[in-house]
Amino acid sequence: MSKSMIQNLIPKEFTWKLLFAALCFGLSGAARGLDEGLIASTVAEGSFIQQFKLQEDDLSATEKANRLSNVTSMVHIGSLPGAVAGFVLCEWVGILWTMRELCFTWIIGSIIFMTSHNIGQVYAGRFVMGLGIGQAGVIAPVYLAEVAPPTMRGMMYFAIWGASIHISNSNAAQWIVPQSVQAMWATLLLTASFFCEESPRYLCKSYMPERACEAFATLWNLHPMDAAIQIEMRNIRKQLEEEQTESHNRSLISSLKELLTARDNLRRIMFIVSLQILSQWSGPNSVTTYAPELFGLFGVAGNNEKLFVTAIFGLIKLVAAFGCAVFLIDRLGRKRTLYIGITVQLIALIYDSIFLTVYSNLSNSAKNSTSSLQAAVGSIVFMYFIGIGWAIGWNSIQYLVTAETFPLRVRLCGASLATCIHFGNRIGTSKVATPSMLLESALTPAGTFWFFSGISFIGLAFAVVWLPETSGKGLEETNQLYAGLSASQSSANTTATSTTVVASLNSSHTAVPEHQ
Repeated sequence: MSKSMIQNLIPKEFTWKLLFAALCFGLSGAARGLDEGLIASTVAEGSFIQQFKLQEDDLSATEKANRLSNVTSMVHIGSLPGAVAGFVLCEWVGILWTMRELCFTWIIGSIIFMTSHNIGQVYAGRFVMGLGIGQAGVIAPVYLAEVAPPTMRGMMYFAIWGASIHISNSNAAQWIVPQSVQAMWATLLLTASFFCEESPRYLCKSYMPERACEAFATLWNLHPMDAAIQIEMRNIRKQLEEEQTESHNRSLISSLKELLTARDNLRRIMFIVSLQILSQWSGPNSVTTYAPELFGLFGVAGNNEKLFVTAIFGLIKLVAAFGCAVFLIDRLGRKRTLYIGITVQLIALIYDSIFLTVYSNLSNSAKNSTSSLQAAVGSIVFMYFIGIGWAIGWNSIQYLVTAETFPLRVRLCGASLATCIHFGNRIGTSKVATPSMLLESALTPAGTFWFFSGISFIGLAFAVVWLPETSGKGLEETNQLYAGLSASQSSANTTATSTTVVASLNSSHTAVPEHQ
């Protein structure tokens, strides 16, 4: 790849400080996905199943499903109070120190989990892990949205298999070694946080405008008096004045009162609730959590084989998410990117739904025919496309929307509420619904995939009708779109400022050594 091609891919305003912001806060957003992938394979490991009696003969099918869902969903349960703690701590000590605290909490929970001797300790460890991971869901999208230039806000976002082969089923290290990745990941993020700047918007709320200008200058590699920074500062000050902010130490109750009484905020909340329901119940997160079992439905036999295809599944989702962040979300826009992702996801879900419906009604001899085996291979391929569609679509958009929806005065509280809604739905899908839905005595695997297909179709219609396009707009401008303003109102209020910001960023790139 030539130097000019690399320069075209990397925006000129991308600095080392933004790189560390993306490394620290951006990768913290991977906490949920990392846990989903690791626990999906951990609960399929023979050593883990034996040690914690997940498949005991005296347990009914429903009891086995409940015990499995307890293990997989305990992080989501812990994430609910974690999301509330994230808001309180951010208002109290700032986003940076909250980041460091959540990493420490995540490490402690991982250690408790990895040293487990009984199922109770497993639950406790994963609950503490959730306390940290839930805070990441609040602060990561807010911080990245607040420090990134408008033109690149979207971009700022095989260990298991090897362990299953090389470590015996009778050795607990088979699942402990891969799980140690979480502690190492949290340690990496904790270290990276010491190279990050505090959020300029938090500094403004804390009555430190000079430090806010300095933070913008360092992050964007511009002089503090550069037009782009001054426009951002004016937007922030204007919003703070309009919202009559008197103190940065706001209680959760007062913020919730404002969220739940202001008409514009109620519109934003309803939008977030609808988005979270449609994204979480469309199926891909459940597919990730129970990937080894689901791959077994499509003919993947043997534990090692299931873990291998699950590892490939996670890798494909990672590559798709990276490609979306770099090449799509800021170039094609939020809406088109989401359309592509949901469409890919929907087509893949429909194929697998049809396969499971037909396959379940075949005789044993027909199931072993060449055509059936070929169709099964196709269903496995489309499982990967479910992950690709999710990574490109809902997975990218839902975090951006959370950060862009709420005005500065209630942004952290709104993000905390959105994260609680997110994990409430995750508990509903992973703990309550999916394990029971897949049972033959309930919705059956085929019915479960048809259900996911239907929700995905509704989600596509929702995006077409209600999702606004916010690419290239300043953060203080985007929340107006989610408040229910008409297109003409929004355009009148925001187009001029957005154009000025983008033009300034494109024309001002002189390094200022004293601010590096």
